[in-house]
Amino acid sequence: MPPPPPTGPLITRDAVAAQLRLLGVGTGEILLAHCSLSSLGWVNGGAVAAVQGLLDALGPSGTLVVPTQSADLSDPVGWANPPVPEQWWDRIRTTMPAYDPLITPSRGVGVIPETVRTWPGALRSAHPQTSFAALGPHAADLMDGHAVDCRLGERSPLARLERLGARVLLLGVGYDACTSFHLAEYRIPAPHVEVGRPAPGGGWETVIEVSIDSDRFDELGHDFERDRPVDRGKVGAASARLFPVADAVAYAEQWLPLHRPRAEEFPHPPV
Repeated sequence: MPPPPPTGPLITRDAVAAQLRLLGVGTGEILLAHCSLSSLGWVNGGAVAAVQGLLDALGPSGTLVVPTQSADLSDPVGWANPPVPEQWWDRIRTTMPAYDPLITPSRGVGVIPETVRTWPGALRSAHPQTSFAALGPHAADLMDGHAVDCRLGERSPLARLERLGARVLLLGVGYDACTSFHLAEYRIPAPHVEVGRPAPGGGWETVIEVSIDSDRFDELGHDFERDRPVDRGKVGAASARLFPVADAVAYAEQWLPLHRPRAEEFPHPPV
């Protein structure tokens, strides 16, 4: 039997741009976008058309930023989806290719970020597991200097996005995808963990990092939207939310210690 016809709606590049502008996306702004392509409907041109629509809404003076994480460059001892046999672990560690911002694919963040990553002129930050990619005039300012021992903290693009007044776009995804909340984890007492990964020159390395966890981010987002201004609308079939990075971080700094307390167990300040 032939596959069923798409249910729609039919979405085009122009529709993406127009509906983003109705949501409040402004020409020339800096936008940290978390997107689900499939949530939009049937997009004529797929991820390419969606990215074109995002760029059209921002205009040539705007900057688009997306997460391009590569969490698979990690210690296999923690892999669960799927796990691998323990007898493979040492061999995996010694043969895993090191991070290369030009060729390492993103994983788990969707096809739109991967499309941005490979777009002509895109720049990508240096962290081997939690990189970002950007297109636009502020791309270099935002991507440069991402410390390899600071996943999502003060020496990551998130802190620069906050300082430059960027806004978050959640397009067809929930607050559990809101990376900006992680910056707050670096500003409250938090545990530290050893993070393993392939070393740049070959072999394996471990670094000490602040522990990050998106547990209860959906609840945090619910309360944030209740208490702070959030622009809401639709782009195609997708629910869309737009709000400042700085607002999300400041709210999370107050919310997390109350609702996800860890300070009593881990009194050490973050690095």
